[in-house]
Amino acid sequence: MPGDSEQPKDERSDEQLMAAYVAGDERAFRVLFDRYGPVLFRLVRRRLRTDDEARDIVQTTLLHMHRARHDFRHDSRLRPWLFTIALNLVREHYRRRGRRKEQPLEIDGYSPAEPTVQPGTPIEDRQRAERLHAALASLPENQRTVIELHWFGDSPYEEIARIVGASVAAVRVRAHRGYERLRKILPENE
Repeated sequence: MPGDSEQPKDERSDEQLMAAYVAGDERAFRVLFDRYGPVLFRLVRRRLRTDDEARDIVQTTLLHMHRARHDFRHDSRLRPWLFTIALNLVREHYRRRGRRKEQPLEIDGYSPAEPTVQPGTPIEDRQRAERLHAALASLPENQRTVIELHWFGDSPYEEIARIVGASVAAVRVRAHRGYERLRKILPENE
C-alpha cells in the first residue's frame, strides 16, 4: 500500500493504542483502524452477502468503538470487545431484514491451523471451497461462530469465550461438536 514504507510500524499493543486514543491521540485511532479494518472485514464478510454490507458493518463497528471509547475498560482486551461489537452488528443487520442470510460463508484464505489440502485445478479448488462453505453454513449458529473465530480468526478459546459470552468449556464443546459435524459432512480429503 502506498505510504506503508514511510510510516514506522507502531509497536504499541491494542490496549495501549486505545488508551492513547481515549487520551486524545488521533494517530492511535488511525493505527487501530489500519490494524483492525481488514481483520473485521474478513470476520463479517463470511456472514454477509456483499462486500458493501461488510464494509458498512466494519465502519459501524469502528464508529461504535469511537463513540464508546470512554466506556472501554482499560483492564480489558480490545480484540474481543471489537469482535463482539461486529458480531452483534451482523446479528442486528439480519434482525432488521427479518431473516437469516441465504448465501454460504466466504472463505478468503487458510490459516495455519487449517487442515492442509492438496492443491487441485481451479475448478476442483472452487468445488472444494463451495462444499466447505455449505458445510459451515449447515452448522448451528453457535458452533459456526466458534469455528470461524477459532479456525479462520486464529483466536484462542479463552478469547472466543469472552466474545460469545460463554465459558471456555462451553466454547470447547461447541468447537468439538462443530468440527465433528464437519468431519461427517466433508469427505476425508477436504
